Amino acid sequence: MNELVRTARDGPLLSVTINRADKRNALSAETLRALEFAFRASAADPDLALVILVGSGTRAFAAGGDLHELQALRSAPMIEEFTRAARMALDAIRHFPLPVVAALNGDALGGGAELAVACDVRVAAAHARIGFVQGKLALSTAWGGGIDLMRLLGSARALELLASARLVTATDAMALGLVNAVAPSEEKDLGAFTKRWCEAWLAQAPHVMRAFKRQALAERLGRSREDRENLEHEDFVASWLHADHWRAAETLLAGMAGQRGRRGATE
Repeated sequence: MNELVRTARDGPLLSVTINRADKRNALSAETLRALEFAFRASAADPDLALVILVGSGTRAFAAGGDLHELQALRSAPMIEEFTRAARMALDAIRHFPLPVVAALNGDALGGGAELAVACDVRVAAAHARIGFVQGKLALSTAWGGGIDLMRLLGSARALELLASARLVTATDAMALGLVNAVAPSEEKDLGAFTKRWCEAWLAQAPHVMRAFKRQALAERLGRSREDRENLEHEDFVASWLHADHWRAAETLLAGMAGQRGRRGATE
């Protein structure tokens, strides 16, 4: 297990933790490689239903790229190589075959904000902020985050966040649609809150969660309506014929029969 990124399995849930609290979980090249490895290594797990990605500590989800490391990249080939590798790491998350929830335990800044929007949904601690602050360093986004932000918010709102480079509070991010849920300020354990928020997701059959993610990813990639209909059709037929569906249907029918029996007894 790479100490820069830790993984822990709890039934159908995989937790992935960026383990650089002393560096505010800055995304060095090695950390990005470790993230990519963690996701690719779990992609084929048939019993997995959901992944939660979080940073260690409470200060930062990820404070962007590791500036001390990036300052050494002084030529086009060097920065191009790093950027391609970083985008591959985030693509391993975007294309992961199951939903990925970013648990924003603290600030997500620059490349950390790009990492957050590479995930499918975001849950935030009350004190967390998200900021596309690349402009403060006279930079644009690099790892697909600008594209993701435009898709999430539309071009006008996304452009305002990029151009202003402002830090958005968790509450404001939720109002914008950038964050899906915010933990109450008195909630001290974001991990527990996130698991409660995901409880219904974790109750779904893993193959059904894969089908839902396939639909979400097809939309994200701008696949045609025909392609998406074909994917939906394939997944529905496969899930209909799966033993989990028949067990669920039998349980539902048995419950309905029991309700009718109870109503008949009282009439």
